[in-house]
Amino acid sequence: MNILMLSSTFPYPPTRGGTQVRTFNLLKYLSQRHTVTLATQREGDVTDAEVAGLRDCVDRLAIFERPPDSQTTGILQKIQRFSRFLQQGTPPSVLNRYSVEMQTWVDNWVEAGKCDVMTCEHSVNEIYVQPHFPKQLKTIVNVHSSVYATCRNQLATGISENSLRDKINLPLLRRYEQNYCAKFSAIVATTEEDKIQLQEFNPNSEITVIPNGVDLVSFPNRTIDPGGHRLIFIGAMDNLANIDAVCFFSNEVLPEIQKLYPDTTFDIVGSHPVAEVLALDKKPGINVLGRVPSMAEYLHQATICVVPMRTGFGIKNKTLEAMAAGIPVVASDRGLEGLAVDAASHPLRALRANKLAEYVTAISQLFDRPHLRSELSRNGRQLVETEFTWDIAGKSYEQVCLGTQ
Repeated sequence: MNILMLSSTFPYPPTRGGTQVRTFNLLKYLSQRHTVTLATQREGDVTDAEVAGLRDCVDRLAIFERPPDSQTTGILQKIQRFSRFLQQGTPPSVLNRYSVEMQTWVDNWVEAGKCDVMTCEHSVNEIYVQPHFPKQLKTIVNVHSSVYATCRNQLATGISENSLRDKINLPLLRRYEQNYCAKFSAIVATTEEDKIQLQEFNPNSEITVIPNGVDLVSFPNRTIDPGGHRLIFIGAMDNLANIDAVCFFSNEVLPEIQKLYPDTTFDIVGSHPVAEVLALDKKPGINVLGRVPSMAEYLHQATICVVPMRTGFGIKNKTLEAMAAGIPVVASDRGLEGLAVDAASHPLRALRANKLAEYVTAISQLFDRPHLRSELSRNGRQLVETEFTWDIAGKSYEQVCLGTQ
């Protein structure tokens, strides 16, 4: 097949985290058997070496400059964007990244018949799919997470950056998600929960669940348990859900753990830490490390990986990566979404915690019981090896592209 993949985020290197990990690994798999063209946007921190590295992974790479950051625009422009959202149904978060140059290139590529399949990697790219495209080729949207469900969850958990704005946006996001999904021949979700949400909007749509995966070479199983009282969180630190998770854990959970285990440390590892996260470095035992060359190396040094997410939908790469590396995991319901870890019918693969007391109990158990750490390490790795590799995800994605799923 000739496949055109659209990704407004630059998916290389995959250590960037977030949506880029999924996009890169799926395109890497598809490139083995098909002709893949990737249209993407280059942000300011993307190096020429990274462009060259990505170019080696696809047959053709079309790069466009990301539009200037509209967050710096004035109140008038913001009102205009909201008015457009109200009238036309496209959220400002999508319009912010929209490139007229990229749209023209996509239109010409499709009209010239140069692709059999078009995939939108994350729903933000749906804007480039013209309503008539599905008559000419197969169109697929890879919904990394439902924007409506995410907004609703942030309001429910009280972590919305602007609750008044989001309360106004919520019904508009519902309408938006319902409308854009109708443009696609097939929809891909990462979890059953998202599938149910999307199916409610689009009962006649073909929706396939394809979970995230892990590159087992980049995240090898650790050979020894370091013991000690070292906690770690991994993830892009300019992501709202991750920021909330580390602030909640640092301010509410960690002090209680340190009362019981005074030498406990907490490493926050991930790119682009915002000021709110950097400020945590001043607290006792907390190390904000930013982007590191090897996430696995830092995971292997940790006693436990915590995933205290209170919002954000979809299977969390960070949870799978910790399990692949053989690190015991303590995580919330959101951090464990889409994973069978503690049901009676499965081996115990992680400990679940949502409230302060539950985190203290779970972490204390793992600090004190090497055998329990060993059990979670072994079972977590086995789960990833059998169900959550990128080869498994890539094969399923290929079947959706071929129409055989």
